Amino acid sequence: MGIAKSDIGLIRVLFPEEAPFEQALRNIFPNSKIVKNDSACSEIRIQFTEYFSGQRISFDLIMDLQCPPFYKKALKEVKKIPFGKTATYAEIAKRAGNAKAVRAVGSANANNPLPIVIPCHRILNTGGDLGGYGGKLERKAYLLELEGSL
Repeated sequence: MGIAKSDIGLIRVLFPEEAPFEQALRNIFPNSKIVKNDSACSEIRIQFTEYFSGQRISFDLIMDLQCPPFYKKALKEVKKIPFGKTATYAEIAKRAGNAKAVRAVGSANANNPLPIVIPCHRILNTGGDLGGYGGKLERKAYLLELEGSL
């Protein structure tokens, strides 16, 4: 996986299929200077390692969440879903203040720049099906299994 940090905080989490990461970041942030600095991201890497080894159930990272206002509102609600629990797109829409915005919640999740940290994998269809996942359904199932909610 790849991670990127701005001067503010964690700005992007990239899945393996997005490699080469430097090129992906140049495409996402065309007007930004990309500098490889492993030490600047060491705390982020430690927390990811702890999560994947079962030693961490939530992330304590400063985020630089850049997205439209409703997406930000929806993703902040997604961030509140506890480890090992799930919610539906409809529940998140309601919590974000617009019960009719189920598709917008789906779009916010599909465009989540900080997957895993903002656990969009915890969002299921109304019927309890996995639904979609930008990081592949197999990865969503794996993450839910890791958290004991599948």
